[in-house]
Amino acid sequence: MTLITRRTALAASLVGACILGMTGAASAQDRPTLRLSSVVSENDIRAEAFAEIAEAVKDQFDLQVFNGATLVAQGAELTSIQRGNLEMGLVAPQTIAEQVPEWSIVTSAYLFDDAAHLKAVFDSDVGAELAGMAEDIGIHILAPVYFGTRQVNLAPDKEVMTPQDLSGITLRMPGGDAWQFLGEAIGANPTPLAYAEVYTALQTGAIDGQDNPLPNDYNMKFYEVTNQIVLTGHLVGFDVLAIGKKLWDGFTPEQQEALQSAVDAAIAGSTERHLKREEELVSFFKDEGLKVYEPDRAAFRTYAQQKYLESEFAESWPEGMLEKINALAN
Repeated sequence: MTLITRRTALAASLVGACILGMTGAASAQDRPTLRLSSVVSENDIRAEAFAEIAEAVKDQFDLQVFNGATLVAQGAELTSIQRGNLEMGLVAPQTIAEQVPEWSIVTSAYLFDDAAHLKAVFDSDVGAELAGMAEDIGIHILAPVYFGTRQVNLAPDKEVMTPQDLSGITLRMPGGDAWQFLGEAIGANPTPLAYAEVYTALQTGAIDGQDNPLPNDYNMKFYEVTNQIVLTGHLVGFDVLAIGKKLWDGFTPEQQEALQSAVDAAIAGSTERHLKREEELVSFFKDEGLKVYEPDRAAFRTYAQQKYLESEFAESWPEGMLEKINALAN
């Protein structure tokens, strides 16, 4: 082969490599990588839903799910998305409320009746208003993710029918002003305590009770050291699945539709599985010897909503939003 021939062949190979490189870059750009961070465990119903989303969109996105806060620390999901260090995250509404005080309304007691009411609100004009506030801080809400309704779980064998019956009861609540006020709003004497310490505190009598969705009570074996579960239903537990707004806006309409459709289907299935699990656990706890009963929820709701309306939290609530949310109840 002559020198000219070799040079020609080399040039051709370089051109081919460049074309291949550009083609590869285009392919990578057409199928963006999305990292989703959550605090849920791998055996959580929500983890199943995230895996379903990843599978459903695999032709459009490389969706990588990191559960158990292995990628981003709990509570840091929002700021990580805002800084561009994370594409998607499961974000607590309490975290959003720290930057958007108006969002504190969705963290208040007895706002939502159940999972269906939660979905109806986020599908309504109220949901659009909340979503717009979230977009103002750089995140696009894909869906509210239900994970159970919080109930009161007590060691003392004392019947609780109204908020007044919880007077003097030391109830463990998560740390933070919003959580502590929630405990007060249902009539209890709240105290902050790390989640991992609750079992021992119940066992030793350091606290009288705790509140959590029934699946949490089961997973943490709180039923072993308590006597009753009062189905107060004081807070419909949910987080929001969010994605960076700039990233979302940069997707094609086809990509947006594919991701949203996959999220809608998976989260609907997750909600149904959670509701079924909660029903099953009522029977389980009764079989374990616990008293499981429903108090006067109307009395609790009236008491709690009045507490919130008289508090500084309600000062930031958009005018008329509470009434609109109440009107959407079944």
